[in-house]
Amino acid sequence: MDDRVAGALSLPDDWPAHPDLSLALNRMGSFDWDLDSGLMHMDQPALDVFDLRADEYDDRPESLAVRVPPDEGVRLDALVAQALKSGRSNYGAYFRSLRRDGSLRWTHTQGFVRRDATGRPRRIIGIVRDATQELADSTARRELDQERRRRTSLVEGTTAALAHARTVRDVTDVLKNSQGLAHLGATSLVMGLIEAGRIHLVADGPEGSFVPGTRYTRTDEPYPMSEVVRTLTPRFIESAEDFAASYPILWPYISHLGITSAAYLPLIAQARPIGALGLLYSDKDGFTGDERNLLVALGSSIAQSLQRAMLYEQEHDLAEGLQQAMLPRRIPEVPGAQIAVRYRSARLGRDIGGDWYDVIPLPGGRVGAVIGDVQGHDTHAAAVMGQLRIVLRAYAAEGHSPATVMARASVFLHELDTDRFATCTYAEADLTTGVVQLVRAGHVDPLVREPDGTCRKVPVDGGLPLGLSAEFGRLEYPVSTVELDPGQTMVLFTDGLVELPGADLDEGMQLLADMVRTGPQDLQPLADRLCEWVDERGGEDDVAVLLLRRRAAHAPQPGGRLQQHVAQNDPEALSSARHMIRAAVRAWGAKGRADEVELAADELTTNALMHTDGGAIVTIRVLTGAGRRLRVDVEDRSSALPRRRDAGESGVSGRGLMLVDQLADAWGVESRGTGKCVWCEFSIPPRD
Repeated sequence: MDDRVAGALSLPDDWPAHPDLSLALNRMGSFDWDLDSGLMHMDQPALDVFDLRADEYDDRPESLAVRVPPDEGVRLDALVAQALKSGRSNYGAYFRSLRRDGSLRWTHTQGFVRRDATGRPRRIIGIVRDATQELADSTARRELDQERRRRTSLVEGTTAALAHARTVRDVTDVLKNSQGLAHLGATSLVMGLIEAGRIHLVADGPEGSFVPGTRYTRTDEPYPMSEVVRTLTPRFIESAEDFAASYPILWPYISHLGITSAAYLPLIAQARPIGALGLLYSDKDGFTGDERNLLVALGSSIAQSLQRAMLYEQEHDLAEGLQQAMLPRRIPEVPGAQIAVRYRSARLGRDIGGDWYDVIPLPGGRVGAVIGDVQGHDTHAAAVMGQLRIVLRAYAAEGHSPATVMARASVFLHELDTDRFATCTYAEADLTTGVVQLVRAGHVDPLVREPDGTCRKVPVDGGLPLGLSAEFGRLEYPVSTVELDPGQTMVLFTDGLVELPGADLDEGMQLLADMVRTGPQDLQPLADRLCEWVDERGGEDDVAVLLLRRRAAHAPQPGGRLQQHVAQNDPEALSSARHMIRAAVRAWGAKGRADEVELAADELTTNALMHTDGGAIVTIRVLTGAGRRLRVDVEDRSSALPRRRDAGESGVSGRGLMLVDQLADAWGVESRGTGKCVWCEFSIPPRD
């Protein structure tokens, strides 16, 4: 050794370092690397790590090149240089070394840098060891951890999917289609729920696995689901032999399915069993502890989802039953009209809403048609809907004008001590004249279908939704008047019919108009087609539809009437009254006197608005007896009787009653308890 280092810097007195016996016992070798001389001593265990004999190593690191691949050597040199330069006192690395037989092994080295008083590195003492088995074990553990994380994530993913399930059917669909169960290796599943003390099978296993007589089973019968419900303990069946021995009654029916193992889990929610889940495997033998824990966790998650779904279905059934009870049991026969109504509840698994329709027979050949939607989707919405439907019917039957009916309904809803509001459209149709008075409270506009199929939207001036108009003190509802000719159909509906995912309301209205135009001519099939259309496009809201078709003009009966309230400073109401009179005269076969009737009625109404307070009520009707007569009544709250006067040549007023006297066949004034009525009559030809 001394000859070998002649001329070099003197080596440390303790060089080479004495090997530690504990290192050798742990199959670790040591090295002592003098940085001044460049010599690196390695003991025999270190040489064994590199698969070198003593005569193959000359204490120079370069001689290790036959065992260290070049790329690994470069990486190690850079690592040591960085440690020396940075002032660190140690370093460590894993690298590959080449065995004598050409195989690669993993090696680990760790060095400790010794420095002098100035901080200059003088010596590295370290260890080397074979790390192949260590890394193999580490990889196995890492793979095991990854498998555990994968399975855990699968359970979490299944749980997340179950969070969106609202019904029992939704839960079973999630489980059957879940990739999580497929990755867990389950071939199929069976599931039963406890109903009235028995287990109801709600999800079958693979095709051909159903056992006759097991659709409903008792908890004391010798079946695995009965056992886990009875004991509240999971049952893991390790093999086909275990299955056959444990459940000899069941096994003959499923032995042909190739089942090798199964896991049956009790579904427990709030400390009580609600059912059982069975997972069937065709290529699995036994269950590890981790697998059992994961399946138990999965069973707990499924139980919570099922309980939530069962409670939701109960509430859904209650709300749907309540709503069906609140809707009219039957639609009355209305002379001169054909009517079709439909209520399509939200699809099972979705909320129930407050949509409703109603048909109200009124005196004088009139009929009221109501369509509405209470805000919200729950039993409270259905309950509010029922109360609102009743009061609307009551107000209309009392003879109030459409605007008053809507205003009073809004006040009722506001005073109902609820935070809900409602949209609504009320149409009062006189089937003898075809005049329809429409009032809209925040609802969608109706459609009218012509006899040839043409369909158009009817713009209707509207007010605030019911409840809100009372809250904000805006109870004035404008009345729009349209004429419904024989064969024309008015289409009233709630917004669920025109709300389309990703589309605005106008687009939905246009699609609905196209559907009505191309739909069946008969009303009942047309109503069915509209509901089917909602299902086809995946509509999730409930829908109410009311179709009203005027069949033909009918001869008016004595007492039949059309009525319009005209408030002061309300030009829209005055225009609506003129429209009503003109349509009524034409419909009653008095077209030749339409101008005279309209002008006379307009004069009487204007007089009432100018000379009295409180507005006027205009009524037009046909009287029969000694010839047909058309009568116009204008009522006001003033008891002062009108009088004829001469306006003079330059007067701009005072000619009203003179004009009425010239136009009408008869006119007069009647005192009423709350005011007076000025009337005029016109002879009209008999009906053909």
